[in-house]
Amino acid sequence: MTNKNTLRVFTKEKREELGDLFGIFFEDLNHAADGGLYAELIQNRSFEFNPIDNKDYHALTAWEKVERTQAKVEVTVEDSYPINEKNTNYLHLAIIEPGEGAGVMNLGFNTGIPVKQSENYLFSFYARCETDSPKQVTVTLEGKEGRSYAKSELSITSRDWQKYEAKLTATETDFSSRLVLTSKDKGNLYFDMISLFPEKTFKNRPNGMREDIAQMLADLKPKFMRFPGGCLVHDGSINADDRDSMYRWKNTIGNVEQRPARRSNWNYNQTLGLGYYEYFQFCEDIGAKPIPVLPAGYDPHHQRIVPIEELQPWIDDALDLIEFANGDTTTSWGAKRAELGHPEPFHMEYLGIGNEEVGEPFFERYEYFHKAIKDKYPEIKLINSSGPFAAGSEYDRGWKSAKENKSDLVDEHYYQSPEWFLANYHRYDEFRKNDPKVFLGEYASWGNTYYNALVEAAFMTGLEKNAHAVGLACYAPMLCNVDYVNWKPDLIWFNNHDVYGTANYFVQQLFMHHQGDYTLKVEANDLQNTNHSFYQPIVGTVNLGDGITPAHYYDIKIKNKDTGEEKCYSNCMVENDVVELDHIEWENYQLSLKAKKIGGNRGFKIYFGSLNNKNRLFWEIGGWQNQDSILCSVVNGRNSCLTQSLFTVEINKEYILELDVTGRQIRTFIDGSLINETEDKLPVIEPLYYSASVESSTGDIIIKVVNVQNTPLTAQVVLEGFNKDTIKGSIFEMSGYELDDENSFETPGKIVPNQKDITLSDNILDYQFPKQSITVFRFK
Repeated sequence: MTNKNTLRVFTKEKREELGDLFGIFFEDLNHAADGGLYAELIQNRSFEFNPIDNKDYHALTAWEKVERTQAKVEVTVEDSYPINEKNTNYLHLAIIEPGEGAGVMNLGFNTGIPVKQSENYLFSFYARCETDSPKQVTVTLEGKEGRSYAKSELSITSRDWQKYEAKLTATETDFSSRLVLTSKDKGNLYFDMISLFPEKTFKNRPNGMREDIAQMLADLKPKFMRFPGGCLVHDGSINADDRDSMYRWKNTIGNVEQRPARRSNWNYNQTLGLGYYEYFQFCEDIGAKPIPVLPAGYDPHHQRIVPIEELQPWIDDALDLIEFANGDTTTSWGAKRAELGHPEPFHMEYLGIGNEEVGEPFFERYEYFHKAIKDKYPEIKLINSSGPFAAGSEYDRGWKSAKENKSDLVDEHYYQSPEWFLANYHRYDEFRKNDPKVFLGEYASWGNTYYNALVEAAFMTGLEKNAHAVGLACYAPMLCNVDYVNWKPDLIWFNNHDVYGTANYFVQQLFMHHQGDYTLKVEANDLQNTNHSFYQPIVGTVNLGDGITPAHYYDIKIKNKDTGEEKCYSNCMVENDVVELDHIEWENYQLSLKAKKIGGNRGFKIYFGSLNNKNRLFWEIGGWQNQDSILCSVVNGRNSCLTQSLFTVEINKEYILELDVTGRQIRTFIDGSLINETEDKLPVIEPLYYSASVESSTGDIIIKVVNVQNTPLTAQVVLEGFNKDTIKGSIFEMSGYELDDENSFETPGKIVPNQKDITLSDNILDYQFPKQSITVFRFK
C-alpha cells in the first residue's frame, strides 16, 4: 500500500547525541519543600517563623495552646538559652494548672497532619525542664475533636537540652490530625525542634522525602535535576548570616538543628531541612545528574551587589561545592560529605552560576567565577544565564557573555502562550552547533490542560531535532501544594496526603522514558501543510494606563504610515483606570505621545491591537519592579513576553514615547532611542511534529509524532535499514481528549498515555494519527 504522506526514518543514520536532554527542575515555591517533598509533618518546628518571612507570621504560627479541664498555661517563645546559635528560638511552656492536660498542639500543613492506620511516625524533640525532678510529657496524635490515634509518654529529666524520641503507630486514618504535647506536671518546660516524620520515606532515608511525591519524580526517569531554584537563589542580602540572605549552600548541610531558618522570597519560611546534601542524595536515588545553581553575589531584584574585591568568598563557595560533590575523602569538603554519610562522590558534572540574571553587574562577576572554576575544574560544564525572557537586550547580553567566556550552556527561561510555542517551533533551527548549548531551564505554556500538554509535546520534538543546539531542558515549576499556590501552572499537584500528575507530566514522562541517545535522520515526503497561517495585521483598540499607576499622557498622535493621515487626541490623566484612545484599522501606523508618571511603583502601559481583554498586545515601560520595557502578546488570556529591555521610569520626568507597528513588526522608542524590536509571529501549524532517535543500549528505534490539528492524518512510517522478517514494538499514545480536559485529585488518570503492542511483517507501518494526539513508537 502506498500512502501520500510518508515519514521515512533512516535507522542507521545517527545524527546528534541527545545526552542528558530531558530532566526536572526543583524550586521551593508553592511549598514544594516544607509541606511538600520534604517529609516533615510539623509546620514551624523550631519556632523560627518571623514577619520577615511573611507579614502574617509569628513565632507561634501553626501552634495553639491546649488547656483541658481546668488547665491553665502560658506559652511564650524565648531566645536566652537556645540549643545553638543558629536556632535561637524555643518554646517556654509554663503550666500553671495542669488539669487534665496542659500544653500545645501543632496544626501541620494543609488540613492538618496526615496519618494512616497501622503506619509508624517518628517523633523527636529537644526539651529541658527547670529542676532536676523529671516531668512527664504525653505525645499524642489526635483528631480535630480530640480522638487519640497514637500516644507515647516521655520523661524530661535534665535542665540542659536533650533530644528525646518516640515511635507512634496510628490506629486510624485521618488527614486532619494534630500533634499534641501535654503534661500534668505543674512548672516550666522548654521545647525546640519538634519533629514528626513518617517512618516510610522515599528509600527510607532519615530526614527524607515524602514517598508518594518522590516516587512520581522517580517515575519520570529524568536525566538530571536542577535545584534549588529559581529566584530564591539570588534574591536576598549579601550577608550569609542574615535571615533574608541569598541562598548559601553551606547553611543547608549538617545537622538540621544547626541549619538557620531562611526567608523564602516566595513569602514563607524555609527550614532548609531539605538542603544540598539531601538534594545530591535524592538525585542519586532517582538516577538524575545533579545541577546545582549558585548565586554570583548579585541580587538583580534589589540591586544588592558584592564588590569585585570582595567576590573571592563567593567564588570559594562554588569551588568548595564542587569539592563537596566530587572530592575524595582526603579533601576538606570531600571529608565533610563522608562525615554526613556519603564517602563516595556524587559525580557532579554541571554547575549553574546565577538565575534569570539581568544587568551588567552579574555578567561582570560571572567572568571571575568562570575563570576560577575552569582553571581548577575544567571538566565541570558551566551554565551561564540569559534572563527570564525569550528575547531582548538582556537575553542578548547573556548570550554575548556566554560566547565570550566559552560557557558550556546558557540558561534560557520563558513562560508563554501555547500559540507562542507553536509560532516558535523552529526557534533553535538556526542556532550554531559550536556555540554554547541551550539549557532550557524553565519553560511551560500557561495551563495544565490537554491542549497545553499537546503543544508542549510538539515543541519538545523540535528540541530533540535541534540537539545540536539544545543540551538540556526541564519544565517548570515542578511541584505545587494546592493550598499554598505561588505560581501556576505546575507539573505535579499535591495536598497533604494525595498527589497527581498533570497532562503535562505525562508528556514529560513519555519524552524522558523514550528519549534515545542519538537523533536519526527523518524525511517527511508529501506531508502537505493544509493549515497555512493567514496574514493578519495588528488592528484593534489603543488604550492608555495600567489601572494602577497615576500618569499624565499628552501630545498624543496616531499616524497612518501609508497615507500620512494623522489623528490627534486630548490630553488625559490616568489613575486607577485604563483610558480607551481609539480603534485603529490601519496596517502600518505610529503612535507618539509624551508621558509623565505622577506616583506609584510602576510606569506606563499602552495597549494596542486590542480585540478584547483576552486578545491584545501591550507595551509596558517600568512594569514589575520598575526595571523593564517589555512588549507582550496576549492570546486567549495567556501572556507571552515577546522581548524585553532594561528601563526604569522616574517620577515627574517627561518621556517621549513612540510605538511603531509595521504589519506584525513592532518597534518602540523612548526619547528617540530604539528600546524594543520584535515580531509577533502567528503560528503556522505543521501537518505533523515529529522526531526520531535510537537507544544505544537496546538498539530500539523511537519515533515521536504529534498531530495538533483537529482532523486525523494518515501517514506511512517507513523504517529504512531496519529490515527484519518480524518487527515487534509498542505504541504509547495520548488522544481522544477535549482540549480543556485536565487531571485532578478526583480524576488523576483522566489524561494518561495508553500502550499497545504492535508487530510488523515488514518495515512499513500505515498509521492514522488521531486528531490532537501524541504518539510514540518504540520498535525493538
